[in-house]
Amino acid sequence: MMPTNTERLFERRKQYVPNALGVFSPASAVSAKGAYITDADGREMLDFAGGIGVINAGHCPEPVVLAIQEQAAKLIHSCFNVAIYDAYLDLAEKLATIFPHGNNGTKVMLTNTGAEAVENAIKIARQATGRDAILCFGGAFHGRSMMAMTLTSKVGYKTGCGPYAPEVYRMPYPYFGPRERTMYKDEAAFAAHHEAELLSFFNTQVPASQVAAVILEVVQGEGGFNVVSKPYLQALRRICTEKGIILILDEVQSGFGRTGKWAGYEHFDVIPDLSTWAKSMGSGMPIGCVIGKTEIMDAINPGTIGGTYAGNPVCAAASLATIRYMEAIDINAHGIRVGAQVRERFEQWQKRFPERIGDVRGLGAMLAFEVVKNGDLAQPDADFTKKIIQYCNDNGLIVISSGVNGNCIRTLSPLVISDADLQRGLDIIESALAQ
Repeated sequence: MMPTNTERLFERRKQYVPNALGVFSPASAVSAKGAYITDADGREMLDFAGGIGVINAGHCPEPVVLAIQEQAAKLIHSCFNVAIYDAYLDLAEKLATIFPHGNNGTKVMLTNTGAEAVENAIKIARQATGRDAILCFGGAFHGRSMMAMTLTSKVGYKTGCGPYAPEVYRMPYPYFGPRERTMYKDEAAFAAHHEAELLSFFNTQVPASQVAAVILEVVQGEGGFNVVSKPYLQALRRICTEKGIILILDEVQSGFGRTGKWAGYEHFDVIPDLSTWAKSMGSGMPIGCVIGKTEIMDAINPGTIGGTYAGNPVCAAASLATIRYMEAIDINAHGIRVGAQVRERFEQWQKRFPERIGDVRGLGAMLAFEVVKNGDLAQPDADFTKKIIQYCNDNGLIVISSGVNGNCIRTLSPLVISDADLQRGLDIIESALAQ
């Protein structure tokens, strides 16, 4: 039997690309539009992966494509540090307007990726405070560059890459999940326990006076879409303020409508000191940023941040066009719409397949279900998760996993997906579970 074009691509991949470059899905891509990818064999694949949370506004939205074409015809590169240009400044102004960090002004540094944004946020925090220690959490994913990889929890992303960056400390992530609901009277008691653990940590592990920053995802991405406890995050905000610690919220995967708001942190009534962004802010173009309070962003030494391609004019133009398009279509309303339908179906499946689905979690349209054996959360089932992904691919749906144990099916479809297509994709997943 002759191999398919997709199979040929994977054979070429084996020949020329390192095996360690992960394969999250058996799919291929030649073109894409809206919520669909056309693969190398001409199949239209419904996309529930969104390039790992990058395509909130859909594949190739026309205003973004036009902005890229127009900018590329005028200026592709000059390096912002060498010759200043409007595209960078227009985007920075827009981001500062959408994501104000406090009442005393907000400044923006553009980067190429989310990992680069995290690296720079840590540098900024250390210089602004004169302290070294960084506190992060179990289940975290912040990237694969050296500091970001150190902050990342899953060992599969960093085995053999040490020694890691020093002065990084880790605590359990404060997710009030099914296990925790059996252990605590309510979420307030759970949050109070974790707050006490944090204060104890400052007495037994690293003094607060040496901690430059705490970095946290309000919804963990690769960690399996765990959602931070609201009362805990509010307590963390208060403690950081009291102790002069910078609070960094990583919104790389949770931003730009994914949770039904521009920022995931808007659900928690907190404002970070610094925040990191990427993925859907550029509709697939490589761009990210650090946003922060003016007094913090200006408390660092000249030359310690920046980069040759950071804020590239084509990427910046694509990002600004993406945000304006998101405003025009009310991307947050789409996040709420999609999230409501996905959650309803996931919770139905949890009742129908209790032996297979251990938890349903997430925020807005950033949702996942945890695949287990025998209804036991202590028995993650990564093998069955892989079977679901393969079944979906065979039936025209691209979907990917997450979680420290690789046993969570997550949905990151374009938020512009139609209700009919959304339900069709969910039908495919349900059929996979039923198999």
